[in-house]
Amino acid sequence: MNILDPGYIMPLLALIVISGSIMLAVFLFLKMTALRQTQLEVTNLKKALEEMDEQAKLVVRTDLELNKIQEELDKKINSLYALQRISRTIGTTLDENQIFKLISADYLEDLGFDKACGFLYAAEAKKFILYLNIGYTEEDIVKIKSFVESNKEFYSYLIKAAIKSPENQSSRDKINHLFGVHDFIISSVRPNEGNQGFLFVGKEHSDSLINEGDEEIIAVLANQLGQALENARLFEKTWRAHQELEKKVTERTQELTLALEEVKKINKRKTDFVSSVSHELRTPLTSIKGYASILLTGKLGSLPEDVRLRLEKINRHSDELVQFINDLLDIARIESGRMTMKKEPLELNKMIEEAADLLSVQIKDKQITLTVDIAKDLPAAAADHNQIRRVFINLINNAIKFTPPGGKIIISTQKVNQDIQINISDTGCGMSEKEQAGLFQEFYRVDNPINQQSKGTGLGLALVKNIVEAHNGKIWLTSKVDQGSTFSFTLPANN
Repeated sequence: MNILDPGYIMPLLALIVISGSIMLAVFLFLKMTALRQTQLEVTNLKKALEEMDEQAKLVVRTDLELNKIQEELDKKINSLYALQRISRTIGTTLDENQIFKLISADYLEDLGFDKACGFLYAAEAKKFILYLNIGYTEEDIVKIKSFVESNKEFYSYLIKAAIKSPENQSSRDKINHLFGVHDFIISSVRPNEGNQGFLFVGKEHSDSLINEGDEEIIAVLANQLGQALENARLFEKTWRAHQELEKKVTERTQELTLALEEVKKINKRKTDFVSSVSHELRTPLTSIKGYASILLTGKLGSLPEDVRLRLEKINRHSDELVQFINDLLDIARIESGRMTMKKEPLELNKMIEEAADLLSVQIKDKQITLTVDIAKDLPAAAADHNQIRRVFINLINNAIKFTPPGGKIIISTQKVNQDIQINISDTGCGMSEKEQAGLFQEFYRVDNPINQQSKGTGLGLALVKNIVEAHNGKIWLTSKVDQGSTFSFTLPANN
């Protein structure tokens, strides 16, 4: 057979063409299938990327909100600290002319304000007298005095009506312009006796607006100034009365007693204020911990490592704030008499073992030798088990903190009349008499290298003192520099 025969070549060519067409069709089909698969994968990948983008945006928004809440909490706590310090400072003088001067620019900055003025109206001279100036030049003060003097009726009305700031926008704009601020608070200073006046505080920048919490803080400060002025004036009146007429001693003593009652009321309001603010702080703290916990569980998507570390830091600091708030609330409850001590027979040896066991890890880590010396035939104490456990834990933990590695802690007890005395001694750095003076005050911390390296609120020993005194006991410290310290306290024996 001849392969060049046309009858043979044509079928062969047709077969080749058909085979090529089939192969081409198969190739195109496979190519289109692969293309559709690729498009499907691209679509799924795009969807996954969009979901990840939304989760990332949610994390960023949540982080920003948490940071904002944290900043507000820090601001409120700093304001409370500052208010506490100012209260102590102005309580150290009975000189009316010095009370306003004790408010420094640093205190004002801690409260969150840039400028301040304080005026009292002198009834005899019939004019306002400047007692406080923070943030203004002499030229500014001349203009401000002139403005206040030309608007005496307006400011007298503000004082009597106890208005924080005028509602009229035109008046507010004038005050903002004259005093060089963007926003301000005017709070009346109204002692029961003597000249009354007002305290002006303002913020220069528009990015920091005044809120209701700021107004409450300044109102409390103005009340404390009024009370300090009243105390100063009562003291002066009493001193003059003693010099002039001895027969008025009883009368003046009664006035001082009334003044003391007023001070107690102010202290109660302060305690109630601290308690109220602390309760209010719990709500945002709960939200912070809730959001942080939800994010850390990964329910809203996986988190980058740096975000997870920041959330853990937020969670940890939230726990510290909760403990701080609980201590504040406990101190406020004890001071106001709202916390009842459940006094029952308490075996001190068991209590000491319980506290030591709880802190055994810290003791072991520092290789500290703990010695317990319980007096023979020691009776049980009449005390609240939970509260006294806090006393032991605070004092032993304090001893561990200041005792160097390889040091010693000795806990001893003895019967003294109708009381039981407990001593907790350490071989730590000790402290001077000057440092001991304010040791049991709230927010007080000794300025030494150990405290500088460790965190603390300065509430532990204040809480211990309140608990011991609520049991009708006493607490004191014996210490010398480089010779260790001994904290001693008494509890009534169970009769």
